[in-house]
Amino acid sequence: MSHDLVALGEVLLRLSAIAPARLETARRLDVQVGGAEANVAATAARLGLRTAWISAVPADPWGDRIRRELAAHGVDCAHVRRMEGARVGVYFVEYGVPPRPVRVLYDRRDSAFARLTPDAVDWEPVRRARLVHLTGITPALGPPSRALAERTLEEAPALSFDVNYRAALWPPDACRAWVERVLPRARFLFVGREEAQTVLGLDGSPEAVVEALARRAPTATIALLMGPEGSVAAADGRLVRPRARPAVQVVDPIGAGDAYAAGFLWAALRGADLQEAVDTATVVAALKCSLWGDIAPIDPQDVADALAGGPAVRR
Repeated sequence: MSHDLVALGEVLLRLSAIAPARLETARRLDVQVGGAEANVAATAARLGLRTAWISAVPADPWGDRIRRELAAHGVDCAHVRRMEGARVGVYFVEYGVPPRPVRVLYDRRDSAFARLTPDAVDWEPVRRARLVHLTGITPALGPPSRALAERTLEEAPALSFDVNYRAALWPPDACRAWVERVLPRARFLFVGREEAQTVLGLDGSPEAVVEALARRAPTATIALLMGPEGSVAAADGRLVRPRARPAVQVVDPIGAGDAYAAGFLWAALRGADLQEAVDTATVVAALKCSLWGDIAPIDPQDVADALAGGPAVRR
């Protein structure tokens, strides 16, 4: 079976101190799984796309849990490798209550995914996919992962790319060099406003930044994400903003950008125009912020209700 969307990347265990506790004082940690590419695949699967995830996990109960949870969301995990003697990466989250920020600490060195090489991957699902989703996290993880990302660029018939810059993984100039090679190949491009400035040196109004990105990525539909300020998207010379941004009581902001990408791609692959894709993506990201965990456990009716402005109670 060919897939609508194939994502390649690492999933980690997420261990969170429950606010307002700090990691140094927490007595309990909440366990979730999450990873940028898999978050997109899982949310898109819940919305109705046929998705697959390509990765590697340890051959132990944690690896089995990750595969089982993603499969439960509807993601095809048949092409995920199980590796003996490997470990799963972990990240720790401390949810700050304002004025304290959310803090994230990573422990992912020598994970199963970091050992995965291009020769160990079945590339046929990538070649047959309608769209392949990749982020800037994967090439930043080390030489084997960068080789995976390079091979993905060669094999993908159409590419969705999220810059997803991580300062702890590589400096801006190294990220910029890699991203500049991807931009001309991208079919969909997602970038945060701060990433556009830090990595690509683009500043000015959101519209000016998007227009500059469009010159570097001439075949891409572009979405510039600006957090609470919304987003600006561009395609074929047209610029749009979301027509409305729903009020959100933020429960967990982690994964909102991935949810936006999932909603955007779900709409676009169903034939929606640019305005509808932006409106859908905005609502999916808002729904994610109202829910705990990296992955948005939502369905198309949730999206339809939010786009319609209600109901406050579904009976």
